[in-house]
Amino acid sequence: MTATLRIASRLLDYPDSELFAATLQLRAAAQDVPASAGRRELCAFLDRRADQQERVAQEEYVATFDFHRRASLYMSYYRDGDRRQRGATLLGLKRRYREAGLELANGELPDYLPALLEFAALVPSEGRTVLTRMRAGIELLRACLIDLESPYAGVLNAVAKVLPKLSGAEFDAARRIALEGPPAEEVGLAPFAPPEVMPSVGVGR
Repeated sequence: MTATLRIASRLLDYPDSELFAATLQLRAAAQDVPASAGRRELCAFLDRRADQQERVAQEEYVATFDFHRRASLYMSYYRDGDRRQRGATLLGLKRRYREAGLELANGELPDYLPALLEFAALVPSEGRTVLTRMRAGIELLRACLIDLESPYAGVLNAVAKVLPKLSGAEFDAARRIALEGPPAEEVGLAPFAPPEVMPSVGVGR
């Protein structure tokens, strides 16, 4: 589980020059991941990246995560939207990081999925609790990437393999957000995701 989360954390971050240069190193690490923990998915993504130019990888990342509101990497957005509650969620996450002796780099928000995955890899007991709270958002992001036929869907599929199976309540929460959007958005104007998306990836994997 730890290796999957750490590698996925790197792959879901922006591929700057340093991270892009680490592609082959990450590929070697992914080869040691158990098959049941997403080895095939991680290796396939990294094999594809190894054939890309750095600029192309960066443009693909921006096109995926900066231009699709359903593909947000900020997990509290899915459960809290822009309500005041999101501020409380962010403060709670910062406290958890601080108590674990961890600091966020470059002013990043604590609900940024790569940061959450790294936290879960370093502090498994606390991190698993946090990821479970964000499980509906993670599943909705995964559904969005599958719908977009994005190569990043493979990375989320690997993450899903090492998380607890989606509960009925979490599935219902993800489907509600898909239909209505995050809290505080106007309901009924346009679905946050196609209504059929969540059942297609739902509770099973």
